[in-house]
Amino acid sequence: MRILLTNDDGIQAKGLSVLRKIALELSDDVWVCAPDTEQSAASRGVSLHNPVKLKKLDDKVFSVTGTPTDSVIVAMTDVLNDHKPDLILSGVNRGQNLAEDVTFSGTIAGALQGMQMGVPSIALSLARGFQGAESLPWETAEAHGPELIRNLLEEKWPEDVVLSVNFPDRAVDKVEGVQITRQGSRDFQMSGVDKRSHPRGGSYYWLTYGAGLSNPPQGTDLRAIYDGYISVTPLHTDLTHSETMSALNGLNAKF
Repeated sequence: MRILLTNDDGIQAKGLSVLRKIALELSDDVWVCAPDTEQSAASRGVSLHNPVKLKKLDDKVFSVTGTPTDSVIVAMTDVLNDHKPDLILSGVNRGQNLAEDVTFSGTIAGALQGMQMGVPSIALSLARGFQGAESLPWETAEAHGPELIRNLLEEKWPEDVVLSVNFPDRAVDKVEGVQITRQGSRDFQMSGVDKRSHPRGGSYYWLTYGAGLSNPPQGTDLRAIYDGYISVTPLHTDLTHSETMSALNGLNAKF
C-alpha cells in the first residue's frame, strides 16, 4: 500500500513525524509532500497567483511553497504521477479540528483534496487545551493511530467522504475508546480581534483564537473529545442544506 502524507503545520512539524511513524506501521511505501512553512487555517486555499516550488528534502520527502491543497495536487500530478497513492493521511495537527473548525482547517483540506482526486483520505488531529496538560501527548496519536486506521480501512467509507479523526489530549491509557460522531457546534464566539497601535502610525489587527468548554450534546465530535474518546467524523463537500432548499422551492413559481 502506498501512502501519501501531508499537513498544514509545515514539513518540520512534530505532528508530521508522528504521522510518518503511524504510516510506517501500515506500509513501507510512505511518501511525504507538505508545505515548507506553517499553513494553519489555510482551508482549501490554492496558489493560483503565485508559483509553487517543489523541493526534495530526502528519499520520498518533499516540501512545497504553498498550501496543503497545493501539496496534494503537486504530489499527485508530478511526484507520484506514475503510481498514485492508495491512501492519503493529513496531520497529525497540533490542535483539534472540531465543530466549525473543519471549514477552515488546512489539515482537513489536504484530505478533501485527496478525496477529490480519487484517493481515500483521513485527516488526523490531536486536541489540546482541554485537559490542562502542559505538553501535547503525541504518544497517544502514535499509539492508537495505526490500529484505528487499519480498522477504518477494513470498514471502508464512501468515495465522496473524508474521515476526520481527533485524538483527545490524554495519556495513552486514559483514552476511553472510539466514537463515530457528527460535526458539533459551539455555543460561544471563538474568534476576536485585538486592535493595536503601529509604532509608525495607524493601527493594525491581530486576529485571536480562544478556546473554552461549551456544553455540546452527545454524539458530537466536541462531546467525544471532552469525554476522552477518539472522535471519527465523516465529512463531505456537499454543503447544501436540503431542508432550506425544499422550503424555498416555492420561489420557482414567482419567476
